[in-house]
Amino acid sequence: MENTLNNPDIINDLIKINNDRIAGYKRALDLAHGLELDTLRHIFANNILQSERFIEELTPYVIREGEQPTDETMLSGKLFRMWMSIKGNIVGNDRHSLLESCEKGEDAFKEMYKKILVEDVNDLSLGACNKLLEQLSKQSESHNEIKSLRDKVTS
Repeated sequence: MENTLNNPDIINDLIKINNDRIAGYKRALDLAHGLELDTLRHIFANNILQSERFIEELTPYVIREGEQPTDETMLSGKLFRMWMSIKGNIVGNDRHSLLESCEKGEDAFKEMYKKILVEDVNDLSLGACNKLLEQLSKQSESHNEIKSLRDKVTS
């Protein structure tokens, strides 16, 4: 029999990682502006919008279970944003460092989704799993764009 229930804690963890991604790219937008890397601002803004859409798509899965979607972030995301800030100040204020930091955030996002799709698949409905696979595919395109831009920059 197909599972039609979703563990709201798992979905809220996905919402948290998207909140982390939004906060990380807002920080990246600030850094890009300060470094006069305005060509990156459009990409960063699009990734913020993408995670906002992902949250909108995930929210009904939490509400259906009688819970409320979170507006929190994960501790690891807070640490990532702090690392991004420190790295920008110590290692170098340049395009390569900024893109490298963004790629690390994209990697963390991707790993979280993959982990849930493997370890927690029995706690999610088929519809939720399909939505996660769809979101992961879209995020992978964004990740590859960031990685490609980073690889084009000589450090």
